[in-house]
Amino acid sequence: MPRSLSVQTETELGGALSVLTLQRRDHQRLDLLLERVANTTGGERQDALTALCRLVFPHAFAEEAVLWPLVRRTLPDGEALTLRVEQEHQEINELFTDLEQTDPGSLQHLQLFGRIAELLRQDARDEEDVLLPKLQEALDPRALRRAGVLWLAVRYTAPTRPHPTVARRPPGNALAALPLTGLDRSRDRLDQLSRRAPAPLAAGCRGASRSLATVAGAVEHLPPLRRGEHPSTRT
Repeated sequence: MPRSLSVQTETELGGALSVLTLQRRDHQRLDLLLERVANTTGGERQDALTALCRLVFPHAFAEEAVLWPLVRRTLPDGEALTLRVEQEHQEINELFTDLEQTDPGSLQHLQLFGRIAELLRQDARDEEDVLLPKLQEALDPRALRRAGVLWLAVRYTAPTRPHPTVARRPPGNALAALPLTGLDRSRDRLDQLSRRAPAPLAAGCRGASRSLATVAGAVEHLPPLRRGEHPSTRT
């Protein structure tokens, strides 16, 4: 019976560059950031949410662009396994989009974040306990390290914001990477600056971020960016 990644050593997972090691490392960071968001308020909480998004969305994007296609090619039940995770990713994207449009000090914001945290933890458990151990049984350590290097390359050049309209599968998500990554990362910097700058500059940063959000919304609705998606993850 496959063993959960959570109880294995780094050597058993295939080494430091194995995609299994990299996935588990991000999941550990996820737990810390979820706790940080839950236990802070005001600007500190918003900074923690930004850090959480900069972890969650590049991680998921790298899974959808690199790892899940590999799972579908490798495992007989890969389609069913990855579709379940993609559906979880889609719901997380939709909830984060709602969260961005909700007053950070409201009860609704807290409730939305509670649901997001629940889904993120479930997603990590599904991957570590079921999906990735099956991939581990099918691939040797060298193949896992090759996948890890490609996964890392995509993760560090991926969008950092929710984009529920973009396909959860290639080629749509791959086409979305270039325009949305630049827009997202620019918005991250503007939003962080707006929480620290004097009032006039802060207002300008917020306005610029909203303008970039409008551009990103138009970009993600381009038809080529919907190509390849499963009907169950379509918004």
